[in-house]
Amino acid sequence: MPQPKLESQWFSLRTRIVLGFAAIYLIWGSTYLGIRYAVETIPPLLMMGMRHFVAGALVYCWVRRRGTPAPDLKQWGYAVITGVFLFLGGHGVLAWAELRVPSGLAALLSATLPLWTVVLSRLDGSERKLGVRAWAGLLLGFAGVALLIGPIAFGQRVSLLAAAAVLSSALLWAVGTSYTRAVRMPASTALSAAMQMISGGTLLLIASLLAGESSPVHVASITARSVLCLAYLTVFGSIIAFTVYIWLLTVSSPSRISTYAYVNPVVAVLLGWAVAGEGLGVRTLVATAIILAGVGLVSTRRKQAATVEEGRSPIPIEACEAAGD
Repeated sequence: MPQPKLESQWFSLRTRIVLGFAAIYLIWGSTYLGIRYAVETIPPLLMMGMRHFVAGALVYCWVRRRGTPAPDLKQWGYAVITGVFLFLGGHGVLAWAELRVPSGLAALLSATLPLWTVVLSRLDGSERKLGVRAWAGLLLGFAGVALLIGPIAFGQRVSLLAAAAVLSSALLWAVGTSYTRAVRMPASTALSAAMQMISGGTLLLIASLLAGESSPVHVASITARSVLCLAYLTVFGSIIAFTVYIWLLTVSSPSRISTYAYVNPVVAVLLGWAVAGEGLGVRTLVATAIILAGVGLVSTRRKQAATVEEGRSPIPIEACEAAGD
């Protein structure tokens, strides 16, 4: 006698997978605009520090209550070093830059993360030889960046220093990812991610204090929009989308999941245009297509690329949080 299919009381597995992809596509794609609005009245390092510390603490408590063993002191040390690159350097710099560049531009420049990952893998010897597809992707991707960056982008005057900062944040995220692959973090990806968020959030809060961000902050001057965006980034961007992402890794193929790297920048650009009035010119659209084509070539350079850029930290990034960031 055939066994009945075990499905959710409310949704079939296929429906839940579709909703899961919609979540990581739309939520992570929207985080760039969320960051832009959050840093309008909340200092960038303080905002990112609160976001990641709260999200990390909640995920950590949830994972530990489910019976996951506590990490050891050495693993916390690894998490702190990772937090320096991924969150203090990656997200902290990104948040600072979004005070000065459009959210769509930040999303597209952050989409170069797979390009930096390939460059680093070649430098550290983990990938001994780059094929034609990889070289073509690198050339296309960085050519698109060169076309995109200019005094005017998305209809706004752009700080070239801030644009360079966004590129450096993607590079720092790639460095942190490379380091994470080289150390022994907990087997639970959720626990590992929570530790990195807690460590990174703490470092961001310390950096905010040292930078004197708290002195000019007046609670009355913080707008409701900034507070709501911070809450959105914490709950939806870091907790919900992250949980959905981890679940998708167990029910779908990594190659399908990695498609968020191409969709998120498009969602971010369209949201910036529709909601924030960020202009879309011919140069911007052509550069977008070139960058995404380069990322696509690099990401599909090997059939066995079974993880998002092979071992990328499970934190959304706004990314791509870069990570979805």
